Amino acid sequence: MAAIGAMPEIGGFRQKSRRSFVTLILTVLTSSQSILIVWSKRAGKYEYSVTTANFLVEALKCALSLVALLRIWRMDGVTDDNRLSTTWDEVKVYPIPAALYLVKNLLQYYIFAYVDAPGYQILKNLNIISTGILYQIILKRKLTEIQWAAFILLCAGCTTAQLNPSSDHVLQAPLQGWVMAIVMALLSGFAGVYTEAIIKKRPSRNINVQNFWLYVFGMIFNAFAIMTQDFDAVMNDGFFHGYSLITVLMILNHALSGIAVSMVMKYADNIVKVYSTSVAMLLTAVVSVFLFGFHLSLAFFLGSTVVSVAIYLHSTSKARR
Repeated sequence: MAAIGAMPEIGGFRQKSRRSFVTLILTVLTSSQSILIVWSKRAGKYEYSVTTANFLVEALKCALSLVALLRIWRMDGVTDDNRLSTTWDEVKVYPIPAALYLVKNLLQYYIFAYVDAPGYQILKNLNIISTGILYQIILKRKLTEIQWAAFILLCAGCTTAQLNPSSDHVLQAPLQGWVMAIVMALLSGFAGVYTEAIIKKRPSRNINVQNFWLYVFGMIFNAFAIMTQDFDAVMNDGFFHGYSLITVLMILNHALSGIAVSMVMKYADNIVKVYSTSVAMLLTAVVSVFLFGFHLSLAFFLGSTVVSVAIYLHSTSKARR
Protein backbone atom coordinates (compact mmCIF):
# COMPACT_ATOMS: atom_id res chain seq x y z
CA MET A 1 0.00 0.00 0.00
CA ALA A 2 2.88 2.36 0.85
CA ALA A 3 4.39 1.77 -2.58
CA ILE A 4 1.07 2.51 -4.27
CA GLY A 5 0.64 5.68 -2.24
CA ALA A 6 4.12 6.81 -3.20
CA MET A 7 3.44 6.56 -6.94
CA PRO A 8 1.66 9.96 -7.22
CA GLU A 9 4.52 11.53 -5.27
CA ILE A 10 7.04 10.05 -7.70
CA GLY A 11 4.99 11.27 -10.66
CA GLY A 12 4.75 14.72 -9.10
CA PHE A 13 8.49 14.81 -8.50
CA ARG A 14 9.21 13.86 -12.10
CA GLN A 15 6.79 16.53 -13.34
CA LYS A 16 8.45 19.16 -11.14
CA SER A 17 11.94 18.08 -12.21
CA ARG A 18 10.94 18.23 -15.88
CA ARG A 19 9.44 21.69 -15.38
CA SER A 20 12.57 22.94 -13.60
CA PHE A 21 14.84 21.50 -16.29
CA VAL A 22 13.04 23.06 -19.27
CA THR A 23 12.81 26.38 -17.41
CA LEU A 24 16.57 26.34 -16.79
CA ILE A 25 17.27 25.52 -20.44
CA LEU A 26 14.95 28.32 -21.57
CA THR A 27 16.73 30.81 -19.30
CA VAL A 28 20.17 29.92 -20.64
CA LEU A 29 19.05 29.96 -24.28
CA THR A 30 17.20 33.27 -23.91
CA SER A 31 20.16 34.95 -22.21
CA SER A 32 22.36 34.23 -25.23
CA GLN A 33 19.72 35.03 -27.83
CA SER A 34 20.15 38.80 -28.06
CA ILE A 35 23.94 38.48 -27.93
CA LEU A 36 23.95 36.17 -30.95
CA ILE A 37 21.64 38.55 -32.85
CA VAL A 38 24.01 41.47 -32.19
CA TRP A 39 27.01 39.34 -33.16
CA SER A 40 25.34 38.27 -36.40
CA LYS A 41 25.43 41.87 -37.67
CA ARG A 42 28.37 43.19 -39.66
CA ALA A 43 29.12 46.91 -39.62
CA GLY A 44 25.82 47.39 -37.83
CA LYS A 45 23.77 45.67 -40.56
CA TYR A 46 22.38 42.23 -41.30
CA GLU A 47 24.08 40.87 -44.39
CA TYR A 48 21.75 37.89 -44.44
CA SER A 49 18.01 37.87 -45.02
CA VAL A 50 16.12 38.03 -41.74
CA THR A 51 13.08 36.34 -43.29
CA THR A 52 15.12 33.35 -44.48
CA ALA A 53 16.65 33.02 -41.03
CA ASN A 54 13.19 32.96 -39.45
CA PHE A 55 12.03 30.39 -42.00
CA LEU A 56 14.97 28.14 -41.12
CA VAL A 57 14.19 28.51 -37.42
CA GLU A 58 10.64 27.25 -38.03
CA ALA A 59 11.87 24.47 -40.32
CA LEU A 60 14.43 23.31 -37.75
CA LYS A 61 11.84 23.32 -34.96
CA CYS A 62 9.50 21.32 -37.16
CA ALA A 63 12.26 18.82 -38.00
CA LEU A 64 13.28 18.42 -34.34
CA SER A 65 9.66 17.82 -33.35
CA LEU A 66 9.33 15.18 -36.07
CA VAL A 67 12.55 13.47 -34.95
CA ALA A 68 11.25 13.37 -31.39
CA LEU A 69 7.99 11.86 -32.64
CA LEU A 70 9.81 9.20 -34.66
CA ARG A 71 11.68 8.21 -31.51
CA ILE A 72 8.42 8.01 -29.54
CA TRP A 73 6.71 5.97 -32.25
CA ARG A 74 9.64 3.56 -32.31
CA MET A 75 9.58 3.11 -28.52
CA ASP A 76 5.87 3.32 -27.66
CA GLY A 77 4.08 2.88 -30.97
CA VAL A 78 1.52 5.18 -32.56
CA THR A 79 -1.41 6.19 -30.36
CA ASP A 80 -4.32 8.64 -30.61
CA ASP A 81 -2.33 11.17 -28.60
CA ASN A 82 0.90 11.05 -30.60
CA ARG A 83 -0.30 10.50 -34.16
CA LEU A 84 0.17 13.35 -36.64
CA SER A 85 -3.16 12.84 -38.36
CA THR A 86 -5.72 15.18 -36.91
CA THR A 87 -8.90 17.11 -37.62
CA TRP A 88 -9.37 20.62 -39.00
CA ASP A 89 -11.00 21.68 -35.70
CA GLU A 90 -7.73 20.93 -33.90
CA VAL A 91 -5.40 22.44 -36.52
CA LYS A 92 -7.32 25.62 -37.37
CA VAL A 93 -6.23 27.36 -34.15
CA TYR A 94 -2.49 27.20 -34.96
CA PRO A 95 -2.29 29.87 -37.70
CA ILE A 96 -3.14 32.64 -35.21
CA PRO A 97 -0.09 32.27 -32.90
CA ALA A 98 2.10 31.40 -35.90
CA ALA A 99 1.23 34.74 -37.54
CA LEU A 100 1.76 36.66 -34.28
CA TYR A 101 5.14 35.02 -33.70
CA LEU A 102 6.14 35.89 -37.27
CA VAL A 103 5.61 39.62 -36.72
CA LYS A 104 7.20 39.51 -33.26
CA ASN A 105 10.27 37.66 -34.51
CA LEU A 106 10.77 40.11 -37.40
CA LEU A 107 10.55 43.05 -35.00
CA GLN A 108 13.08 41.29 -32.78
CA TYR A 109 15.73 41.83 -35.47
CA TYR A 110 14.82 45.38 -36.44
CA ILE A 111 14.68 46.70 -32.88
CA PHE A 112 18.46 46.29 -32.61
CA ALA A 113 18.81 49.24 -34.95
CA TYR A 114 17.72 51.38 -31.98
CA VAL A 115 18.84 49.57 -28.81
CA ASP A 116 21.79 47.46 -27.64
CA ALA A 117 21.61 43.93 -26.18
CA PRO A 118 21.06 44.89 -22.50
CA GLY A 119 18.56 47.59 -23.51
CA TYR A 120 16.67 45.06 -25.61
CA GLN A 121 16.33 42.73 -22.65
CA ILE A 122 14.77 45.39 -20.44
CA LEU A 123 12.39 46.58 -23.17
CA LYS A 124 11.51 42.96 -23.83
CA ASN A 125 10.28 42.67 -20.27
CA LEU A 126 7.40 45.01 -21.01
CA ASN A 127 5.52 41.80 -21.74
CA ILE A 128 5.50 41.04 -18.00
CA ILE A 129 2.40 43.14 -17.37
CA SER A 130 0.79 42.32 -20.72
CA THR A 131 1.21 38.60 -20.04
CA GLY A 132 -0.30 38.93 -16.56
CA ILE A 133 -3.36 40.77 -17.87
CA LEU A 134 -3.89 38.48 -20.86
CA TYR A 135 -3.29 35.45 -18.63
CA GLN A 136 -6.36 36.45 -16.63
CA ILE A 137 -8.50 37.45 -19.61
CA ILE A 138 -7.82 34.47 -21.92
CA LEU A 139 -7.11 31.63 -19.49
CA LYS A 140 -9.53 32.92 -16.81
CA ARG A 141 -6.91 32.45 -14.10
CA LYS A 142 -6.71 35.01 -11.33
CA LEU A 143 -3.37 36.05 -9.94
CA THR A 144 -3.16 36.64 -6.21
CA GLU A 145 -2.34 40.04 -4.75
CA ILE A 146 1.10 38.72 -3.83
CA GLN A 147 1.74 37.60 -7.40
CA TRP A 148 0.72 40.99 -8.78
CA ALA A 149 3.02 42.62 -6.25
CA ALA A 150 5.78 40.29 -7.43
CA PHE A 151 5.05 41.29 -11.04
CA ILE A 152 5.37 44.98 -10.20
CA LEU A 153 8.61 44.31 -8.32
CA LEU A 154 9.85 42.31 -11.29
CA CYS A 155 9.23 45.24 -13.65
CA ALA A 156 10.84 47.65 -11.19
CA GLY A 157 13.81 45.36 -10.67
CA CYS A 158 14.40 44.87 -14.38
CA THR A 159 14.16 48.60 -15.00
CA THR A 160 16.47 49.45 -12.11
CA ALA A 161 19.02 46.89 -13.26
CA GLN A 162 19.29 48.69 -16.60
CA LEU A 163 19.51 52.26 -15.31
CA ASN A 164 22.36 54.22 -16.84
CA PRO A 165 24.12 56.07 -13.97
CA SER A 166 25.61 58.61 -16.39
CA SER A 167 22.25 59.61 -17.87
CA ASP A 168 18.94 61.00 -16.65
CA HIS A 169 17.11 58.64 -18.99
CA VAL A 170 15.93 55.21 -17.82
CA LEU A 171 16.82 53.81 -21.22
CA GLN A 172 18.82 55.33 -24.02
CA ALA A 173 16.33 54.27 -26.64
CA PRO A 174 14.55 56.47 -29.19
CA LEU A 175 10.78 56.57 -29.66
CA GLN A 176 10.96 53.97 -32.44
CA GLY A 177 12.60 51.50 -30.07
CA TRP A 178 9.91 52.00 -27.43
CA VAL A 179 7.07 51.63 -29.94
CA MET A 180 8.54 48.43 -31.37
CA ALA A 181 9.12 47.10 -27.86
CA ILE A 182 5.51 47.78 -26.83
CA VAL A 183 4.16 46.10 -29.96
CA MET A 184 6.48 43.14 -29.38
CA ALA A 185 5.31 42.88 -25.76
CA LEU A 186 1.64 42.80 -26.76
CA LEU A 187 2.24 40.29 -29.56
CA SER A 188 4.44 38.10 -27.38
CA GLY A 189 2.00 38.20 -24.47
CA PHE A 190 -1.05 37.37 -26.56
CA ALA A 191 0.70 34.72 -28.65
CA GLY A 192 2.17 33.09 -25.55
CA VAL A 193 -1.07 32.94 -23.57
CA TYR A 194 -3.06 31.85 -26.62
CA THR A 195 -0.54 29.09 -27.37
CA GLU A 196 -0.70 27.88 -23.78
CA ALA A 197 -4.49 27.70 -24.08
CA ILE A 198 -4.15 25.60 -27.24
CA ILE A 199 -1.52 23.27 -25.77
CA LYS A 200 -3.41 22.69 -22.53
CA LYS A 201 -6.81 22.29 -24.18
CA ARG A 202 -5.91 18.63 -24.72
CA PRO A 203 -3.40 17.77 -21.96
CA SER A 204 -2.85 14.19 -23.12
CA ARG A 205 -1.88 15.30 -26.64
CA ASN A 206 1.85 14.83 -27.25
CA ILE A 207 3.65 18.19 -27.18
CA ASN A 208 5.71 17.27 -30.26
CA VAL A 209 2.53 16.84 -32.34
CA GLN A 210 1.25 20.20 -31.18
CA ASN A 211 4.62 21.80 -31.92
CA PHE A 212 4.77 20.19 -35.35
CA TRP A 213 1.51 21.75 -36.52
CA LEU A 214 2.35 25.13 -34.99
CA TYR A 215 5.71 25.18 -36.78
CA VAL A 216 4.22 24.02 -40.08
CA PHE A 217 2.07 27.13 -40.14
CA GLY A 218 5.09 29.11 -39.00
CA MET A 219 6.99 27.89 -42.07
CA ILE A 220 4.07 28.83 -44.33
CA PHE A 221 3.85 32.39 -42.97
CA ASN A 222 7.62 32.87 -43.08
CA ALA A 223 7.73 31.59 -46.67
CA PHE A 224 5.11 34.22 -47.49
CA ALA A 225 7.30 36.84 -45.78
CA ILE A 226 10.26 35.82 -47.94
CA MET A 227 8.20 36.14 -51.11
CA THR A 228 6.84 39.57 -50.19
CA GLN A 229 9.95 41.14 -48.63
CA ASP A 230 13.12 39.47 -49.89
CA PHE A 231 12.13 37.54 -53.00
CA ASP A 232 14.38 39.48 -55.41
CA ALA A 233 17.35 39.43 -53.02
CA VAL A 234 17.02 35.70 -52.41
CA MET A 235 16.70 34.95 -56.14
CA ASN A 236 19.69 37.15 -57.06
CA ASP A 237 22.07 36.49 -54.16
CA GLY A 238 20.93 33.08 -52.96
CA PHE A 239 19.00 31.82 -49.94
CA PHE A 240 22.06 31.63 -47.68
CA HIS A 241 23.73 34.86 -48.77
CA GLY A 242 25.52 36.59 -45.89
CA TYR A 243 25.26 33.61 -43.53
CA SER A 244 28.09 32.92 -41.10
CA LEU A 245 28.80 30.52 -38.24
CA ILE A 246 27.22 33.02 -35.83
CA THR A 247 24.10 33.14 -38.00
CA VAL A 248 23.84 29.34 -37.86
CA LEU A 249 24.30 29.36 -34.07
CA MET A 250 21.66 32.07 -33.79
CA ILE A 251 19.17 29.99 -35.81
CA LEU A 252 19.92 26.92 -33.67
CA ASN A 253 19.47 29.00 -30.51
CA HIS A 254 16.12 30.39 -31.68
CA ALA A 255 14.90 26.92 -32.64
CA LEU A 256 15.82 25.35 -29.30
CA SER A 257 14.41 28.38 -27.45
CA GLY A 258 11.09 28.01 -29.26
CA ILE A 259 10.83 24.35 -28.33
CA ALA A 260 11.81 25.15 -24.74
CA VAL A 261 9.07 27.80 -24.57
CA SER A 262 6.42 25.31 -25.69
CA MET A 263 7.69 22.81 -23.10
CA VAL A 264 7.42 25.42 -20.36
CA MET A 265 3.85 26.21 -21.47
CA LYS A 266 3.00 22.50 -21.46
CA TYR A 267 4.48 21.63 -18.08
CA ALA A 268 4.32 25.04 -16.36
CA ASP A 269 2.75 28.27 -17.66
CA ASN A 270 3.43 31.68 -19.16
CA ILE A 271 4.09 33.19 -15.75
CA VAL A 272 7.07 30.88 -15.28
CA LYS A 273 8.23 31.84 -18.78
CA VAL A 274 8.11 35.53 -17.83
CA TYR A 275 10.30 34.97 -14.79
CA SER A 276 12.68 32.83 -16.85
CA THR A 277 13.18 35.57 -19.44
CA SER A 278 13.66 38.13 -16.66
CA VAL A 279 16.49 36.12 -15.15
CA ALA A 280 17.87 35.77 -18.69
CA MET A 281 18.00 39.57 -18.87
CA LEU A 282 20.32 39.64 -15.86
CA LEU A 283 22.50 36.91 -17.35
CA THR A 284 22.71 38.83 -20.63
CA ALA A 285 23.92 41.92 -18.80
CA VAL A 286 26.61 39.93 -16.96
CA VAL A 287 27.85 38.26 -20.15
CA SER A 288 27.81 41.65 -21.93
CA VAL A 289 30.45 42.84 -19.47
CA PHE A 290 32.97 40.48 -21.05
CA LEU A 291 31.76 40.65 -24.64
CA PHE A 292 30.76 44.28 -25.17
CA GLY A 293 32.42 46.14 -22.30
CA PHE A 294 29.09 46.69 -20.56
CA HIS A 295 29.60 48.12 -17.06
CA LEU A 296 27.57 46.79 -14.13
CA SER A 297 26.47 49.59 -11.84
CA LEU A 298 25.11 49.69 -8.31
CA ALA A 299 21.67 49.99 -9.89
CA PHE A 300 22.18 46.62 -11.58
CA PHE A 301 22.90 44.88 -8.29
CA LEU A 302 19.96 46.60 -6.58
CA GLY A 303 17.69 45.65 -9.48
CA SER A 304 18.93 42.07 -9.39
CA THR A 305 18.07 41.92 -5.69
CA VAL A 306 14.54 43.19 -6.37
CA VAL A 307 14.11 40.61 -9.15
CA SER A 308 15.25 37.88 -6.75
CA VAL A 309 12.67 39.02 -4.18
CA ALA A 310 9.97 39.01 -6.88
CA ILE A 311 10.86 35.45 -7.87
CA TYR A 312 10.75 34.37 -4.23
CA LEU A 313 7.34 35.98 -3.70
CA HIS A 314 5.97 34.28 -6.80
CA SER A 315 7.34 30.89 -5.76
CA THR A 316 5.57 31.15 -2.40
CA SER A 317 2.21 32.02 -3.90
CA LYS A 318 0.11 29.99 -6.33
CA ALA A 319 -2.34 31.31 -8.89
CA ARG A 320 -5.94 30.72 -7.90
CA ARG A 321 -8.37 29.49 -10.49
